[in-house]
Amino acid sequence: MDNMEFVYEYLSMDGMWMYVAAALAVIWVAVYFYLDSQEVDTINDKYVFVTGCDTGFGNLLCKRLDRRGFRVLAGCLTEKGADDLKRATGPYLKTTLLDITSTESIQKAAEWTKKEVGDRGLWGIVNNAGRSLPMGPSEWMKIEDFNATLKVNMMGCIEMTMNFLPLIKQAKGRIVNVASVLGRVAANGGGYCISKFGVESFSDCLRRDIHYFGIKVCIIEPGFFKTAVTSLDPIERELNRLWNQLSPEVRASYGEKYLDKYIKVQRLIMNAVCDSDLSKVTNCMEHALASAYPRTRYSAGWDAKFVWIPLSYMPSWVVDIGLKLVLPRPAKSV
Repeated sequence: MDNMEFVYEYLSMDGMWMYVAAALAVIWVAVYFYLDSQEVDTINDKYVFVTGCDTGFGNLLCKRLDRRGFRVLAGCLTEKGADDLKRATGPYLKTTLLDITSTESIQKAAEWTKKEVGDRGLWGIVNNAGRSLPMGPSEWMKIEDFNATLKVNMMGCIEMTMNFLPLIKQAKGRIVNVASVLGRVAANGGGYCISKFGVESFSDCLRRDIHYFGIKVCIIEPGFFKTAVTSLDPIERELNRLWNQLSPEVRASYGEKYLDKYIKVQRLIMNAVCDSDLSKVTNCMEHALASAYPRTRYSAGWDAKFVWIPLSYMPSWVVDIGLKLVLPRPAKSV
């Protein structure tokens, strides 16, 4: 065999392996989408408990699940939220008042749920309730400011899960925890990013501990959406409150114009990236509950898929530089 024949044979073999690899990739994609489209049977006998149902994602999710035939148990913070939701849904949806910062309230909700579901157990719990404020530069926070957010977003999620876990175990069901893209990329000071990182970690640990019992743990990672959490007026009020509680020395280090510049950045970001289509998030929640093979993580929103998730895999200095370019510079910075 001369050199040219050897080269032709090598290229022919190389081309064959490329076709094999391409065929395997196509088969893998086809199998993935097939499994992803499969749903569980008999949805209409499955109970799902959702927290934070007064407004936003939780409210919309309850309406969608109710229309699909799930037996929805909605935890609302206020009587008004519960009454409004009941008027907008069918006779099978039931509500209960729930404050996830209160151990007593959580335990009452768990006992109420146990009576509702009976021997069937609870197919799913969606830990959706959350808050974003206080949020701002870390130095502006007091310990109670951190605790206010951590108590809802992280400890509330953990305590709800642990109290409802026996009912989920009974049904071999689903735990759906709402984290955030800011649980991957810490872009804001305050307790929000910390709490969402905590939800991510708790969910991963829980999934690895209890998958033996047929329980699925899914994480929802929304990008920026127009909800009460991203409403500009409360954000600006909180930033002013945090600024006013600073000592004169700390305020001087940032400069009198820093607050105005910081608020302008928040307005720019929220107006530019917040998506008004909440169904992009509730579609993910619904899939996690109804799919026969739910995903471990769901990234909801184009900013999540094409900005925040890719950023989370990049070196830290990339995010650091990006935030330096966006956020204002303190007056006495070095």
